[in-house]
Amino acid sequence: MKQVLLAYAFISLIIIAGLSVLSYGYGVGYVYLYWREWQIQTNIWVIFIFLACLSLMIQLLWLAIKRYLTREQRKLETVFNFKNLHPYEQLAVVWLLEAAKDQHEFIRGVFSQSGLLKGIIASRLYWMQQQYPQALAILNQSNAMAFELAEIQRIEIYLAQNDGEQALTHLEFLNQHELSPWLKDVKSAYDLRLTALWGKFALQFPWMYLRSTKYGHLGTETKQEWLQQLLLDFDQAHVEDLQNLQQRYLDLQDQIYSRNYEIKTLWLKLLSRMPEMSQQHEDLALHLLDEQFNQDVFYLWFQQQLLKQNPDYLRVEQRIDYWENKYPSLPVFTFAKWHIYDATARYVEADKLLELYPDNVMMNYLRIKSTLKGQDDLIKQLNLIFENNANFVEIKI
Repeated sequence: MKQVLLAYAFISLIIIAGLSVLSYGYGVGYVYLYWREWQIQTNIWVIFIFLACLSLMIQLLWLAIKRYLTREQRKLETVFNFKNLHPYEQLAVVWLLEAAKDQHEFIRGVFSQSGLLKGIIASRLYWMQQQYPQALAILNQSNAMAFELAEIQRIEIYLAQNDGEQALTHLEFLNQHELSPWLKDVKSAYDLRLTALWGKFALQFPWMYLRSTKYGHLGTETKQEWLQQLLLDFDQAHVEDLQNLQQRYLDLQDQIYSRNYEIKTLWLKLLSRMPEMSQQHEDLALHLLDEQFNQDVFYLWFQQQLLKQNPDYLRVEQRIDYWENKYPSLPVFTFAKWHIYDATARYVEADKLLELYPDNVMMNYLRIKSTLKGQDDLIKQLNLIFENNANFVEIKI
């Protein structure tokens, strides 16, 4: 359709130029048509415009009829060979069957005439074959108009090569780059793809992700997985990594309070491992416990209180009494009170608490711990056993 219109426009310009030259000094001419009872008196320009429009209408009508007949014929046609399909149909089949890995040559052939996508598609195919140097090399020859697509492919390659530095550099660049006008119609898909790459990077390089200059790249589920990965790799963190983590929390503190409960709990577990963030840890724990009760959160708060240089046992006990009224019949409060009674030399009351909740794991832990009193080495071993299923909670009391 576009080619037909361009052809008509080109031919019309030539005819207009010719008529203009021939009419110069002679006027527009005079045309008289007489047929039966009809008489038409006009000039050469009107005749030309009329004939051009009539010809164009006939041409477009013929194309529409031809396209319709072809489409109807293809509906009735029996397909015996993949190669007999239209190239777009072949691509659709490959896409639906996720058969790109088996159809490299076909895909490369389809896009061989595409000046825009040829290099990117070839790079993608090399990437699928894990031929990363070739994939990067051919990207350097890609069309500049497809810059964003080339960058996305380049990031995929760096992630596959475990090159976090390069991946972060290009992700940061795309994050600040204004999208090309021709991609505006697929901006939402582009943003989703970029978000997915940030998520992949964060899970693959959890500590390096903290060096990103802007936040908010991760979806809720990915953010949760990233925080869990930080907890798993916490012992491998460097001083700079911990500083970045602290700064990230301080920058996002107000936003974190509005996140879902699971994400806030994971942040709390991270804060519990950084003594210099004790105040932020306590504030977040109190916020979480006021929102709803969680045993891990309570334990982390309680443990922090007891590990202070001069614990305020009276204040801690009052806070526990408040929560016990708000969330009744929870063994963990008995567990906490035993520690307070033991620390304040109220041994009779502490021993009475050990008789409660005979089937509770934490109370069983206390009963064993009380029999090991004074045997610090055995208590440490007991803590290690208890930590094996503690859901990222370190047992220190």
